[in-house]
Amino acid sequence: MILTGDYHTHTVYSDGENTISENAACAKELGIGTIAITEHGFTHLVFGLRRKQKEEYVREIHRARDETGINVLVGIEGNVCGLAGRSDLKEEDYADFDIFLAGFHLMSQHDTPRDFFNSTRGYFKYHWGGKPSARLVADTTRSYINAIQKNPIDVITHLNYECFADAVEVAKCCRDEGTYIEISGKKPHLSDEELVAVAETGVRFLVNSDAHSVTRIGDVAIALEQLQRVGIPFDRVDNIEGRVPVFRLAQYKERHL
Repeated sequence: MILTGDYHTHTVYSDGENTISENAACAKELGIGTIAITEHGFTHLVFGLRRKQKEEYVREIHRARDETGINVLVGIEGNVCGLAGRSDLKEEDYADFDIFLAGFHLMSQHDTPRDFFNSTRGYFKYHWGGKPSARLVADTTRSYINAIQKNPIDVITHLNYECFADAVEVAKCCRDEGTYIEISGKKPHLSDEELVAVAETGVRFLVNSDAHSVTRIGDVAIALEQLQRVGIPFDRVDNIEGRVPVFRLAQYKERHL
């Protein structure tokens, strides 16, 4: 199996251990032709990329691209901020970015007290056990769907990690809007049963490392093992064996910018 692109990595600009140049150099050494630097979004209260850093961040990624000769993408792992579907990448940011990931993260700004309560309640139920209420699942599902419909999100990261949504309904929306669902090489996030049901919607997948150090770049073994275990063919994955994903943000920029 050849990984043609690792589209989810972090550096010292958020909670990663290495620099952008080090991530890019590692990808080149591993023979990975594309790597995305995808720091946590602007609304993440602890590890988020700060807006005042954006120009420097973009310059460093472009410099790493020139130095390594591989395709180093300017990316972000934005936050789903609540029921309204807001995320932290604004339209005026789009010209500077190549790839737009998004997911649920506990320590991010939320639009309303209800959104904050849902995120916190989902986090603790996920880690401490307990069945989520139907309303919590419905709200989280609606938050994902509104975010996907209102923003040109390329990839939903670690779906249902530390939160509870109807994964099938989220997958249907991803399928219809052209958003990928990530199967993480860092941490399991969908049960085998959920993954099978998600795959039956026809949604497309990416496998990414979510690397926070160079030692994990390109490591998608956990993701591929689960796909193989539940019988999902690898041709459903668009960043292996020479396949290159088609991203919504790039299409949006071609049409509107």
